[in-house]
Parts: sequence; C-alpha cells; structure tokens
Amino acid sequence: MRNRDAALDGIRAFAALGVWLLHVGSNTGVMYREGMYAWMMARLGIAVPIFFLLSGLLLYRPWARAVIEDTPRPAPLRYLWRRVLRVMPVYWLVAGLGLWAWSSLDWLGWVKWMLLVQNYFPGDHTAEGLYQMWTLPIEMAFYIVLPALAWALHKWARRGANPPVRLLAGIAVLPVITVVTVVVTREFEQPQLALLLPYHLVFFACGMAMAVLSVWIGHSKAIDSLAPQFLVLAALLYAVLSTDLAGPRTLTLPTLSQSLLRISLEAAIAILLVAPFALASRPGSLRQRVLGNPVTAYLGRISYSFFLWHAPVVTLQLKLTGAPPFGGDFPSVAVVSFVVSLLLSVGSYHLIEIPALKLGRPRSAPARPPAAPAPEPAVPAT
Repeated sequence: MRNRDAALDGIRAFAALGVWLLHVGSNTGVMYREGMYAWMMARLGIAVPIFFLLSGLLLYRPWARAVIEDTPRPAPLRYLWRRVLRVMPVYWLVAGLGLWAWSSLDWLGWVKWMLLVQNYFPGDHTAEGLYQMWTLPIEMAFYIVLPALAWALHKWARRGANPPVRLLAGIAVLPVITVVTVVVTREFEQPQLALLLPYHLVFFACGMAMAVLSVWIGHSKAIDSLAPQFLVLAALLYAVLSTDLAGPRTLTLPTLSQSLLRISLEAAIAILLVAPFALASRPGSLRQRVLGNPVTAYLGRISYSFFLWHAPVVTLQLKLTGAPPFGGDFPSVAVVSFVVSLLLSVGSYHLIEIPALKLGRPRSAPARPPAAPAPEPAVPAT
C-alpha cells in the first residue's frame, strides 16, 4: 500500500495511549495496588510487541513485494538515511533536554545516548525522565540489520519454486533466536540481554510474516469474517497476560517459564489485533471506522513524538508538585500530562518530524499528494 493505512495509525495511537497510561499508573502507584484493574494496567507494556510488529510489517513489505512480485528492492543506503531522519532529530531534542535537566552524565555518556547505544552499556546510570527510551535502540538495531536480513531472505526464497512459502520458512527461524536468547537470559542470569534485539526479534518476525501474507494473499476473506472473534480472543488473552502466570508486575525478574509464556501471549495478542487490519482491511467496517477515523489516525501520526515527550512531562509535573514517589494524584497527573504531551507532540511533529523527512525525498521525484510520510517508528515503552 502506497498510502498510509489509517487503521494501522489508529492502532498505533491506542498503543501509544496505553504506554502513557502505564507510566502515569506506575508513577502514581496505581499500578501496584491490588485488584485486576491494577494488573491489567501493568500489562499495558503490550504496546512494545504491537509497535515492533508494526515495524516489521511496514518496513519489510517492500522487500517482500520484491520477492513475490519481482519489483525493485529498496536501496539500503536510502532506506537507512530515511530511518535516521525519521527517528533521530526529535529524539535528540527530547533526550537532550532530559539529559540536561536531570542527568549528571559525562561527555561519553552523552555520546552513548545521542547515538542510541545506551542499551549496550547496562551498568550506566539511567537518565531520569527518559526511562521509556530503552526501546529505541532495539528499533534502531532492527532498522540496521533489516537490509541484510531482507537480502538473505531474498536469496533463499528465489532459489525455490514457491518464494512466498520459502520466505515464511526463512522468517520462522527468527522466533527461534528469541527463544534461545530468553533461555540464556534466564538460565545464566543475564538480564541485560532483554535490552537487545534478539530478545524481541519474534515480534518483528511476526510483522515480517504478516508483510509477506499481505503481499501474497492480499485481502483475506477468512480473516475478514473472523475479525470480531480475533479481537475478542485478543482481549481474553490479555486477561490471561494480566495474571501472575506471565510474571510479576514489578521489576522482579520472571522465571524462564513465565518469560516464555509472556512473550507467547504478547505475540499472539499483537497478531490478533493487527491481522484484521493488515490482512483484511475493509473501509466500511465498524473496526475500520473506530480505528481509522481522522482523529485516531492523526494521533497515530504524532504518536512517536507523544512517546518521546510523555515521560519527561510526567517527571517534570511530579517534581513541580512535590509528589512523593509512587504517590502522585492519578487524575491530575493523567489530565495535565496528556494535554501538555499532546501539545508538544503536535509542535514537534509539524516543526521537526515532517521537515526532517522532506530531506530524505529525492529531489528529482515528482510532487506527491501529502498522504504518506515514511512508516512511523515504533513507540513502545514500559
């Protein structure tokens, strides 16, 4: 699809709001209270796999189309330049302000943050107000390896008689890497591995597989007819995820079985939520009208900025009000942080994100309708 998919933008918007609500709940202590409501709020980190899946879907689709339909493959250098322009400028602004206000990092620490490699130095001090940023190095790692991964899958798929099936078989290797990484993480007590791409590769792989199916089969009547059941099943699995079967809701490390169950549930929920829109888009359906309306679609487009701004805004608000740790007033923090983050997001989207993307357009290309900036980066955070 050349134009933006409004419903996928809507999914991104709701996931971003879930991230914001998760952090408001955690900073005010609501998330750590007793009851199913608190547990379900604690699992709003499901936004992480949803955004990772969307990245795999949207970014790999041109390469999947090149295999299946024999279209030109994306130019790797141009693709990487577009990714840098999409992610880094507004990140530099927000991260720079947060580091200036609340960190005591030396120049080397600043360099690590500005280059998005802070996850590779787990012993370093985590900057206050920027706790959501740990997901961006994982995203950037996927962006960097995707051209090489797509090249290998292309070579593999074109050797056989059924390229789409071979593509799916090749992508199926990626979740195995995640399982091995999770086992190593838990059995050898290496929690820092959870901050690296291999631990989360299964979610990107699900998106890549969905990209192959979207090109190969297009609109699926079966998924279209089962879309309500998919969404209900996703809600039921989320209820299971919101129990101690999937691990604690604090920073206590889960067991190996809890980690594997949680990743499996998160992958299944993300697939069930996205598939009815990616593989069975139907503009007149209720689901498309709910998620694809102009308001939610716009919120999805500014969701990256919202993701970047909301945590420092919440941190600043709590400092200004003098609230004790995990003791802020939930309604006031929610309302103020949402309004301020939204206003900042609108400004940075139009003043920084869009102008930066224009730098990545080829000068010789004809003017296009104002429909389609590059796919949004993931904005997950926990």
